[in-house]
Amino acid sequence: MIRHAQIGAAALPAAEDVRRAAQRIAPYIRRTPVLEAAVDGRRLTLKLEHLQLTGSFKVRGALNALLSGPGTDRVVTASGGNHGLGVAVSSRLLGARATIYVPQTVPPDKQRRIAATGADVVRHGRSYAEAELAARTYADEQGLRYLPAYDDPDVVAGQGTVGLEIADQAPDCDTVAVAVGGGGLIAGVSLAAGVSLAAGARAVIGVEPEGCASLHAAVAAGEPVDSPVDSVAASALGASRVGRIPYAILGATAPQLALVDDPQIIAARDRLWDEFRLAVEPAGAAAFAAWLAGQVPGDHACLIVCGANTDWSPTGESR
Repeated sequence: MIRHAQIGAAALPAAEDVRRAAQRIAPYIRRTPVLEAAVDGRRLTLKLEHLQLTGSFKVRGALNALLSGPGTDRVVTASGGNHGLGVAVSSRLLGARATIYVPQTVPPDKQRRIAATGADVVRHGRSYAEAELAARTYADEQGLRYLPAYDDPDVVAGQGTVGLEIADQAPDCDTVAVAVGGGGLIAGVSLAAGVSLAAGARAVIGVEPEGCASLHAAVAAGEPVDSPVDSVAASALGASRVGRIPYAILGATAPQLALVDDPQIIAARDRLWDEFRLAVEPAGAAAFAAWLAGQVPGDHACLIVCGANTDWSPTGESR
């Protein structure tokens, strides 16, 4: 069971903040489609968020944070790739300049896409955590705004707009499965769902790779703690510690959790291509992997296909 984190209630977003975020970012984002299908004789719906601007849901949170926070012409962040691209594109849309710190292990395709927006890209450290520390230090020294990837109420509210779209587009789905990195997406979607499992309504399932399981580690410890980062999906889901704001939200919304290993993720990624011609990054296939493994309950699940930023080929290898 997820315990409540010690964070003041005023710092946490609510369902109403997600609705406001949806109105705020609507002029800039795509309302991504859903695909209803049957696989192995079972119904499912895929929320195709990999078709979002930047190829990932991350632009939603970045836009909401920049639009709702104090005006700025410069912003700094750290990212494994997708959040950085979301901040870079959001900054360009709003006339600001972005500096994005990425670890040296960032996939070349993600770094290339960030640089193509005109943002300044700084490679630092072997892990996201090292890049984040350097980025925060730089922002403090320069007096610039630092925009967290997931541990921010406006970012969480922005990510939750995916859940509002699902509620409207796929009202028959009884379960929503979400890949988890730092927890921003699942926290926002849980707020949008507006109910807990105890109420018997739509369930939210958090899916993590076995080698990047920060939420599982936090649940075991009773609070966010550092955990290993080692997975084919690490560039998108490789947070070493779940955010305190997402963790506090999840303590109230009570999602279920699932674990998948790298072979399951790659097999699911390849199957999305083989059966639907959906080319996604490993993280984008994590929810489908859990569903294929029987870890997503319900008669009709909605699986969020969350990202597609990778040098991809259907060979069983992530490049």
